[in-house]
Amino acid sequence: MPRLLHTADWQIGRQYTTFAPDDAVALAEARIAVVERIADLATQHAVDAVLVAGDVFDAQTVSDRTVRRLFNAMAGYTGPWIMIPGNHDAALAESVWTRAQRLGAVPANAHLALSPEVLEFADAGFAILPAPLTQRHAQSDLTSWFDQAETPAGLVRIGLAHGSVQGILAEDVDSPNPISQDRTETARLEYLALGDWHGTKMINPRTWYSGTPEQDRFRGNDPGNVLLVDIPEVGAEPKVETLPVGRHPWIQMSEHLAVSSDLDQLIAKIEEQPEQAVVALRLEGEISLLGKQQLEHALSVAEARFRSLGYDLSGLSLQPTDEDIAALHADGYVGDVIAELRDQQEGENGEVARDAIAILASILLEKQAQGGDA
Repeated sequence: MPRLLHTADWQIGRQYTTFAPDDAVALAEARIAVVERIADLATQHAVDAVLVAGDVFDAQTVSDRTVRRLFNAMAGYTGPWIMIPGNHDAALAESVWTRAQRLGAVPANAHLALSPEVLEFADAGFAILPAPLTQRHAQSDLTSWFDQAETPAGLVRIGLAHGSVQGILAEDVDSPNPISQDRTETARLEYLALGDWHGTKMINPRTWYSGTPEQDRFRGNDPGNVLLVDIPEVGAEPKVETLPVGRHPWIQMSEHLAVSSDLDQLIAKIEEQPEQAVVALRLEGEISLLGKQQLEHALSVAEARFRSLGYDLSGLSLQPTDEDIAALHADGYVGDVIAELRDQQEGENGEVARDAIAILASILLEKQAQGGDA
């Protein structure tokens, strides 16, 4: 009986405009590369088909080159790819799908389910009931036709849809397109493969979101996977296995520094994060001049190891210790200026004062390193 690979939300062509240009390009390329890995997994596990539950493309306006590259990335698996449009790439009268067909980019083994019609794969023992979005937002449940759909006896019934299971997901889901909680029961489905929620999630044993295969936002909802689905026979509950496939985990870190040991723990935590991660770091609290040097070194090392490292240090107050000041040998007028700036850090111009201390400290340290006088 059928063995399937379930995936969704590839978002091919997504632009990462808030990232540095080299990181933005790499993250966009990662979305193509993960499709190649999905194709390899499909071949490795000898699946009967790959189900792609919508939002294959991030927008209707992706370039022709991107369209061609996506279908080229699927070449590693020669079995059926069954794909539906989602809210980002809805099957409009003129869409990215009609353009792909016009370009001749769609391979023969890619089945584009652009209308709600049963697709039979009798040799593999299953039938697909697709619910393609033909507009970005649908007010009605597009899976409702599954209940009356006729399929040949002996074929496993599999639903393929993109939207939000009513009463289950958070209110800020990507698309409001509603799907009934009990669709597998009313439509007699062995499995309902869903897209739109970007994390892997089981709604019930027969209804799953695969999530996006390459994480694309800071949300800890188990993204970066595909689902291997085995259905022993008609009426049987599917066996679902999660297969990790993503390369770039997105990690948010927020830390408060108060004492030197906090900095040591932070640096250790940074070093523990996986290579090629996309990391956002926000710090607040207080740090000494020596600590600031240690932090800057650690961030410099991490920037070369991570795919992207963004950090916000605006909440971090520079508080030179007496040892810091003594080590700078900042006597006389310079010492008085540093003392005054330390007092001003808590005032209206605190950020300016912190920056000024840092600049002065850097100058003094550089002069010391060169053997000069302050």
